[in-house]
Amino acid sequence: MSGKTVATAKGVNKAAKAEKKSKKISRFFHDLKVEIKKIVWPTPHTVWKNVGIVVAVIAVVGVCVFGLDEAFTHLLHQFMNVAV
Repeated sequence: MSGKTVATAKGVNKAAKAEKKSKKISRFFHDLKVEIKKIVWPTPHTVWKNVGIVVAVIAVVGVCVFGLDEAFTHLLHQFMNVAV
């Protein structure tokens, strides 16, 4: 009889573990929903303002990189002409 009791206890233990896991998953998604509701989303005006700033910074950096590239290319050609 003790073997049967152990087998039943193992089955109950597995069911309890599965229920615990199910509750943990359910709790996770509940907490996730609560946290998402706490997020303060930016207004469309703020988003477009930030987009404008990012585009402007990218343009400035692009112009700087282009200028440096042209300057170094010019210097390289000057050195190549001196060597020849």
